[in-house]
Amino acid sequence: MTSSLFSQMARWRVGVDAGGTFTDICIFDESDGRVAVWKVASTPDDPSRGIVDGVEEALRRASPNGGAPPAESVSYFGHGTTVATNALIQHRGVKTGLVTTAGFRDLLEIGRQKRPDLYDFFADKPTTLVPRDLRIEVPERVRHTGAIETPLDEAAVRAAAQKLRAAGVAAVAIAFLYSFVRPEHEQRAKRILQEEMPEAFICTSHEIAPEFREFERLSTAVVNAYLGPVMKRYIERLGARLVDLGVRTAPHMTQSNGGVIGFTTAAAMPVRTILSGPSTGVVGAQAVGTAAGFSDLITFDMGGTSTDVSLLKDGAARLASEATVHGYPIKAPMLDIHTVGAGGGSIAYVDAGGLLKVGPRSAGADPGPVCYARGNTEPTVTDANVVLQTLNPTHLLGGRMAVRQDLARDAIGRLAKQLRLPMMQTAQGIVSVVTANMARAIRVISVQRGHDPRDYTLVASGGAGPLHAARLARELDIARILVPRSPGILCAMGLLLTDLRADFATTRLLPLAAESVSEIEAAFAALDARAAAWFAQENIPADRRRLARTVDMRYAGQNYELAVPLPDGPITARTLDLLADGFAAAHQRMYGFLAEEEPVQLVTFRVEATGLVVKATLAQEQMGGADASGAIRARRDVWIAEEERSLPCPIYDRDLLKPGNRLRGPAIVEQMDATTLVLPGMEAYVDTYLHLILETA
Repeated sequence: MTSSLFSQMARWRVGVDAGGTFTDICIFDESDGRVAVWKVASTPDDPSRGIVDGVEEALRRASPNGGAPPAESVSYFGHGTTVATNALIQHRGVKTGLVTTAGFRDLLEIGRQKRPDLYDFFADKPTTLVPRDLRIEVPERVRHTGAIETPLDEAAVRAAAQKLRAAGVAAVAIAFLYSFVRPEHEQRAKRILQEEMPEAFICTSHEIAPEFREFERLSTAVVNAYLGPVMKRYIERLGARLVDLGVRTAPHMTQSNGGVIGFTTAAAMPVRTILSGPSTGVVGAQAVGTAAGFSDLITFDMGGTSTDVSLLKDGAARLASEATVHGYPIKAPMLDIHTVGAGGGSIAYVDAGGLLKVGPRSAGADPGPVCYARGNTEPTVTDANVVLQTLNPTHLLGGRMAVRQDLARDAIGRLAKQLRLPMMQTAQGIVSVVTANMARAIRVISVQRGHDPRDYTLVASGGAGPLHAARLARELDIARILVPRSPGILCAMGLLLTDLRADFATTRLLPLAAESVSEIEAAFAALDARAAAWFAQENIPADRRRLARTVDMRYAGQNYELAVPLPDGPITARTLDLLADGFAAAHQRMYGFLAEEEPVQLVTFRVEATGLVVKATLAQEQMGGADASGAIRARRDVWIAEEERSLPCPIYDRDLLKPGNRLRGPAIVEQMDATTLVLPGMEAYVDTYLHLILETA
């Protein structure tokens, strides 16, 4: 969009999603509802540099005078990041210590005594984040009732702190047994550690995950400590750069649950930002799907290094209270997103058995695919698409990034010789393999959970999503694809469509019976008080505060719980009946049966606090005619696998397509942030929101 869309005194809401390959910026003008997008290369050595440079460039382009002062124009700054995720994946956290209850030193390694893969006897367990010599036990014991069996040995805590300080530890997690019932011992231990180690990052398990299951709570606290200084440095650096730029509004960061929190909270609880980047992509997909009239969605976000998929039933994404992220159990609310190492930068190679494999290793932003001409010689998915000419063979980003098709052809050619296949079939093979990898990911969140993907609309986003969506849809027999107006920056757009949000929880094992009413009331009263304190901390007005309550429930003796919504209002016998009905419905849906004779337990009580904010709006345009020929700007030969040959295809300019326009495949639709492939046998049309809808003709 051009700068003329913006007034000089605009109040801009800025959303920034920093990925492994590109940094995406979305700007919403509160004065007239217009939206502008921008995309720049990420700077892995210092992500904050790419973010601030990109924001400054985007603001300059959006301003009619060539650079309105950000201090006068930015009213909101939201940010999604992969810093915590990448630090965990690459094991680039800090040297971390652990202080725990006597007898529980080795719990971090023992875990649940499960292999990562049941049938793989040689599967490697994830690296233990705290070595054994830095895991220190101290005498203390709280019973499950809250009674103190062994008082905290404060001298032992002080000695542990001194030992960890001498070892050069930069962060310490404190995790005592049953601290979620009675946190005083952890609170006192934290104060002692802060006295002895004032420079270290200290966190306690009852602050990070105040729930039962000691291993998962311990793992979550350790991951939080391991990432704490990394995230703190990043946030401080980014915050300082934003101030230097002139941004004065308090910045916010996306959580794994799809909401946003302040930078201060994110620095204290980095474990809540593990899925910071992809979560807002789900929020954005939810918004565009609702606008287009589709409520059952499968989101498909393919970037440069990975692909994130999620399923939305009736317009709502499933929220998990616990997940395993890259091998580490984490008890924190997060959207149910499944990630695979399949992106545009995923490297193709021949394995020891002579088979073609793609990913999860990626060329990332630096050096990037071979066609970027930055020194990489290993072919990637992007190189395959450049050779097939589904991607523009000369440039990307609307002409701002030149690409070298000759280098891509050389790299694919070397791989073709290894496989003893023609070059074009090799390039198509790379695309087919990565498509199969992504199809498996979608089956995990759909078929394996009782959902038929044929009943859903595929929402394609990310820089590479629209390019691969048609082939993926055919692989899964999905009949409809929704490509948003700006698919490459949907995560950044999602930052402008989400609210402030925090989740609070407490575990109390209670029977679903009348005698539990008073304890249920007490549990929610305590959670409501914590939510009220958070509302006050974030300066959220009373009329913009919302609370939602749920209870994790199970049959007595079960290992897993199901979340059941709890209606507003006082807790009464009627409330218990509604919980019973909700649990029965959830159990039947998940497991296909009921055990009506078994007693039901209430396990964990949760409150979701939401602070409503001004959001970007999706503008509509008047429907026009079906003729899209005016948007054709070129033609080129594109390899079509179904035909096993190259066919001349029209190249449409997405910016010139109007509501009502229709086009048939094979065709290519290009725009600054993404490229859409329309296969033969498909028809695409533009709706009033400028979404591109692809359907089987």
